Amino acid sequence: MTKFADVQVGDKLASQEVPITSGLIVGGAVASRDFTAVHHDKKVAQAAGLPDIFMNILTSNGLMGSYVTNWAGPDATVKKIDLKLGAPNLPGFIMTLVGEIKAKDDASGTVDIEVTGENNVWGMHMAGTVKIQLPQ
Repeated sequence: MTKFADVQVGDKLASQEVPITSGLIVGGAVASRDFTAVHHDKKVAQAAGLPDIFMNILTSNGLMGSYVTNWAGPDATVKKIDLKLGAPNLPGFIMTLVGEIKAKDDASGTVDIEVTGENNVWGMHMAGTVKIQLPQ
């Protein structure tokens, strides 16, 4: 469990590799009730100009949040996620997540963690900030 007093601006989270599989893409889309065909039908994705199905934003958002909460522990509370997408994640890619504490607010007990997820083929998939409240 990570406590507020134990972190400082500039601290880095350990990187995490996420293998991008068809199961992850389809499962994430279905779990988030996103039935858009480009997330589960290869032919539809190809007609849209991509070589295969691709990850939806809600799965990316979930991966960003879980990356931070896995680091912080079960007593942390996510207050906000601000996420921007870049290059798509397709099956066979590997996305590497990295994070760094960018701000710390003593009054609220929150920290802002800048997170990026870059895939090994097309580069930056997502970038954003997770505001999390840590136990005192």
